[in-house]
Amino acid sequence: MGLKGPMMTLGRGGEQLREASVRFEDVGPGSGADDAVAGRPVAGASALSELLADRARLALLNEVTERVGSTLDLESTSAELARFVVPRFADLAAVEILPPEAVQAGQALGTGPLRVRRTALEALPRLRRRADRIALPGHWVRHRRGCPTARCLETGQAVEEPHPTGPDWTCEINGGEPGGPANGAAANGGAANGAGGPVSLLVVPLRARGQLVGVLSLLRGPGAAPFADDAAVIQTVADRAATSIDNARRFALAQDLTMELQRALLAEPGSPHANLELASRYLPCGTSAMVGGDWFETVRLSFGRTLLVVGDVMGHGVEAAVDMNSYRTLLRYVAATDLPPHRILRQLDRLTSQSDATRPATCLLALVEPARRRCTFASAGHLPPVLISPDRPTRLLPVPTGPPLGTGLGGYTAEVHPLEPGQVLLLYTDGLVERRTEDIDVSLARLTRLGQRHHAASLDGLLDHVLGTVKPPVPDDDIAVLAARIHG
Repeated sequence: MGLKGPMMTLGRGGEQLREASVRFEDVGPGSGADDAVAGRPVAGASALSELLADRARLALLNEVTERVGSTLDLESTSAELARFVVPRFADLAAVEILPPEAVQAGQALGTGPLRVRRTALEALPRLRRRADRIALPGHWVRHRRGCPTARCLETGQAVEEPHPTGPDWTCEINGGEPGGPANGAAANGGAANGAGGPVSLLVVPLRARGQLVGVLSLLRGPGAAPFADDAAVIQTVADRAATSIDNARRFALAQDLTMELQRALLAEPGSPHANLELASRYLPCGTSAMVGGDWFETVRLSFGRTLLVVGDVMGHGVEAAVDMNSYRTLLRYVAATDLPPHRILRQLDRLTSQSDATRPATCLLALVEPARRRCTFASAGHLPPVLISPDRPTRLLPVPTGPPLGTGLGGYTAEVHPLEPGQVLLLYTDGLVERRTEDIDVSLARLTRLGQRHHAASLDGLLDHVLGTVKPPVPDDDIAVLAARIHG
């Protein structure tokens, strides 16, 4: 039996089966053709309707998967969900996410404040004019106890209000952070109530991995049908999208944790001797990649000498930041023994290679001796330093390069270069110069075109100029820069 033309759509007004035509081909004995001709119900029509409904649900869920969660950015993912349901299911939609400190009780909110962060807000054009009456995305919102949003958070169950009115409908009691919308704005319906007439509200939980992540609030304006027929479908859409939102939420939490760890570990360099001027910058690459293990350090030694250090642990994330701290701690310990730079690298390589858990790292040491007007370098797989002179072109200083630290190969040598008062020594990590689309020699050559007119400026101003002219428009890696100049 062949079947052609069954149509089904899911949207406002519930699940509608539209069977354009049902034609039976190659009908044989016992096929039920006589019943069809006589107008009696065809056997299996109910099963066919259920099959079509399941097929439409799968198509809808597949569309949700394709359109929601295209990135790991929480705001973008929330906005994709809001745009998916407006105007398909509602006139206005808001996505609100629980903070990390919310106390969970399974798929509901146990105790603690009913505070959520609004991450997306989507409305039809006729409602956007009144959107300033409610908190916009990025603001924190508190909801009144007993209102639909609060009940959804407390129970983990969908809450529908066919005609929400009265005090219980005024959900939003704090339009977010100071400077946000005024208190008392209606959390998902204030904008629509201004249109006049009753509205319909539906708040569904966003659940992922057995935990409540947030809520999706939907509103239909005056004259629209209640949500009763679509509530189950909307909850299914929310459940599918909640996984993508939770992935973005977890990624944001991990990113914030790594950034805070990096800031805590990457303290300002130590105080140099009075005969040396220092300036430094650290720029994380942002959300395009996890935070890396870039670092810089200064170690104050005897006889007016200062050891400058810049390094980069391979990889990104929390592990790289932890390994960076290990390298930094070991370097301070070894440098206190007053060894020359190449022997410091040799000791670091030997100590770190004993642990299989420590990632390799590149490192450049520069021992500045103002009294002798010289600087001794040693490199473990790091990019060469830059010397900016007031009367000569900017140039890269040749330094013999050994293998990265942590390999156990050793083989580091020292190189001495003169360093006069007024000359600026620039140490940096590869994020400053490397670009995926060009050779590293081309990238390094860009440093030599910095010019001489900035040599007399403050080191902070010089670093601003370096970052403004050399840094890639969208860095693929973190950037650490350290500048030093001998006082006259």
